[in-house]
Amino acid sequence: MQSPLFAHTEAQTQDRYALQNPQLLRVSLTGHDDVLARKGSMVAYQGMIEFDGEYQTRGQSNARSHTGEGLDLMRCSGQGTVYLANLAQHVHVIDVDRDGLTVDGTYVLALDSTLHWDTIAVDSHAGISGTGAYNLVVTGQGKIALMTSGQPLMLQVTPQTVINADADAVVAWSTSLRVNMQAPTSSSNVWRRRGSTGEGWELGFTGQGYVLVQPSELLPPQGAELGQGLMAQYGVGQQGAHARNQGNVWS
Repeated sequence: MQSPLFAHTEAQTQDRYALQNPQLLRVSLTGHDDVLARKGSMVAYQGMIEFDGEYQTRGQSNARSHTGEGLDLMRCSGQGTVYLANLAQHVHVIDVDRDGLTVDGTYVLALDSTLHWDTIAVDSHAGISGTGAYNLVVTGQGKIALMTSGQPLMLQVTPQTVINADADAVVAWSTSLRVNMQAPTSSSNVWRRRGSTGEGWELGFTGQGYVLVQPSELLPPQGAELGQGLMAQYGVGQQGAHARNQGNVWS
């Protein structure tokens, strides 16, 4: 049997985390600690590997029920190799250092079991609460694998450079950065996209660190769902993006 498919063989590497291809993560468990992975993300494995539900602390469980932000994980343990993916999203491996990483839990594919995470709220410059602006702060020493829709952009923030990004396109940033959330509209019209441009909430980053942005947003541009009603323009309702993409990273 012959086919160009046979060129896509297993990556030969001793690294614990390796990209089999841009959308597929290879994790070696032999001789290493357990890895925590997004539930349902295993596409293949070899060796003697067990998959178990991951226990959540009372604080993590309460934070998730009140904010909607958290990690739904399974524990992968044993001796062998596991392959992880989710909806062909692009995968990126990051070393978490002492400064920590702030990330939207929706984009986490896997992480070392030695890492710890807590839920935080992003401050609203407009003084408006209840916007759903919660994220996870991941701390400790280890690696985390993130997903993006398409190839992302890594922006460096310095004391001389302030970065502003669409809140729906930001995936993660250095925890050391100072962040404020602002709406480019008046506080009485925060749900109205800026004029007819389709722009809404922004995150402003100052300090020293990095911001990871993906080429995709949660909500479609205003007017993209013409003829489907006002709610669809904001991604909700039967014709909106939320209903059309149940279960994927945009939901």
